[in-house]
Amino acid sequence: MSDLFPSAARKKGDSYSAQDIEVLEGLEPVRRRPGMYIGGTDEAAMHHLAAEILDNSMDEAVAGFASFIEFRLDTGNRVTIRDNGRGIPVDNHPKYPGKSALEVILTTLHSGGKFSDKVYETSGGLHGVGSSVVNALSDTFDVEVARDKQLYTQSYSRGVPQGKLKKAGAVTWRGTKIAFSPDPEIFGDRLQFKPATLFRMARSKAYLFRGVEIRWSCDASLIKGDDKTPAEAVLHFPGGLADYLATAIEGRDTLTPQVFAGVADLPDNQGKVEWAVAWPTDGEGSCRSYCNTVPTPQGGTHESGMRSALLRGLRNYGEMSGNRRAAAITGDEAFGDAVVLLSLFIKNPQFQGQTKEKLATAEATRLVDQTVKDHLDHWLVADAAASKALLDHLIFKAEERVRANQAKDLARKSATKKLRLPGKLADCSQNSTRDTEIFLVEGDSAGGSAKQARKRETQAILPLRGKILNVASATVDKLRANQELQDLTQALGCGVGSEFKLDKLRYDRVIIMTDADVDGAHIASLLMTFFYREMPGLITGGKLFLAQPPLYRITQGSTTLYARDDAHKDELMKTAFNGRGKIDISRFKGLGEMMPAQLRDTTMDPAKRSLLRVVVASNANEDKQAEIKDTEELVESLMGRKAELRFQFIQENARFARDVDV
Repeated sequence: MSDLFPSAARKKGDSYSAQDIEVLEGLEPVRRRPGMYIGGTDEAAMHHLAAEILDNSMDEAVAGFASFIEFRLDTGNRVTIRDNGRGIPVDNHPKYPGKSALEVILTTLHSGGKFSDKVYETSGGLHGVGSSVVNALSDTFDVEVARDKQLYTQSYSRGVPQGKLKKAGAVTWRGTKIAFSPDPEIFGDRLQFKPATLFRMARSKAYLFRGVEIRWSCDASLIKGDDKTPAEAVLHFPGGLADYLATAIEGRDTLTPQVFAGVADLPDNQGKVEWAVAWPTDGEGSCRSYCNTVPTPQGGTHESGMRSALLRGLRNYGEMSGNRRAAAITGDEAFGDAVVLLSLFIKNPQFQGQTKEKLATAEATRLVDQTVKDHLDHWLVADAAASKALLDHLIFKAEERVRANQAKDLARKSATKKLRLPGKLADCSQNSTRDTEIFLVEGDSAGGSAKQARKRETQAILPLRGKILNVASATVDKLRANQELQDLTQALGCGVGSEFKLDKLRYDRVIIMTDADVDGAHIASLLMTFFYREMPGLITGGKLFLAQPPLYRITQGSTTLYARDDAHKDELMKTAFNGRGKIDISRFKGLGEMMPAQLRDTTMDPAKRSLLRVVVASNANEDKQAEIKDTEELVESLMGRKAELRFQFIQENARFARDVDV
């Protein structure tokens, strides 16, 4: 072999044999490699020791055998946890003659009463290494067990018993009391338990199981500086996660007046799930999840089930209420924008890693999804107004996300290839945006006349084919697929939604120029709706205008005048024309019928034309928020998908209509 691998013979350990194989017994593997069991030797790992002991007491409470837990921090980095549960068994273990079950649990890895459901239906894990690991990594570890009115005590140091289990006399209480101090050889001399961290741990446990009372106490000398941790507190929350959520979102506005909260049994008696969800208006979401009261900061299958339940429930409600745009909602909005608290109690949970930071039980996804979704359906139907507000907000956020992604894609393309403007755009020849304007015209015929009538240096023409998409009722997918709107957005260059930048607008004015008839007015309304929804800054910035093309041409002899509408025509007939001589009145069927010179003189020449600036209606007696709300309701009524709202508007305002063009 040395001929084949000559370098190997020169390396240390060439005499590798059976004598070099180490067998680590008892708790020695824990002390050699603590990171394998508690994730490291840092501050978080040290606090995990307290969590392991507290979890054991919580398992007694959840199982119905303990009603309170005492949790105390003393000087000397010492934590004491006591419960009034059944107490750890102290009789001799049948497999280890002469050893109590208590000593076996505290000195043997993978020992405990949680591997089957005979003792605990649900527990904080099935590893069977929690207490023994804490014992192995503690400088001192003292345990007291009160069973059958008799007290038993035993002390350990670094996992080694400091004597046999002793009877310490009669007592009137029952349960288990453990006091320990982490080993400085493992964690160093500087690391100390933090009162605030332990208090939050205790409080979260009390929230997670409404049937337990946790009595917190801490030596006052350990609470320093700005730390507002109480020295003593009794933690009991009958409202469970709903109380927890109220604390978590205190001072923040939410999209619904009531949070979505509840608790329910899982199908087939497999456990239960509790949840509390709120959607803050600031969109800053978070999720805290737990399994059998153990925090799972990395999420897992139960969070996947909650995400699916919220998404499916909101989409289904949108479909049921006729809002097809709800299909645009993704988990990023339904779950990611929400503050979610989720607690799952399940038999035989499977975690990734000993620290149990992520739930891996595959079945949990289906169980949580199915259970929570049914309750969400009822909650959404119970308050239609609040549910609509929530749905509209999430749809807006979803569409904003799509637009942002489109803008990023466009930016990436532009970085390597010069952005190409729409082929049908007749752009200005002037490089500066000063005094430039773009005319949005309907159809190629009108576009042809406008291109001949324009001033090439400062006027651009973009023909639009027919009536554009109604963005007030279209899904985000339709918006993305609509070529007319994509061309329009690309030509203006200022982006849409949250990506809108007024200073990126390629023109000084945007002018909607449509025929002076009902169809033209409808097209103008669709365009204004698009700008109001997708580029509101264009309106508030005073950049959007309506052209005023004439509807009539009136000629008498050498006099020719143009009238915008019937009222203007009647006014001209009375003032500008006399009764002598033949008067010829012709009506334009559209801009495409006008000669370029006529279009220029009447509609496009800045010196002769008149424009209407598009603004949001203002009421001096209303505040800004009321004004925005009224405008939004008007747009939704006239342009939204609910025909009954338009019918109602027509009924209420029909009496004001005069000379309707039909």
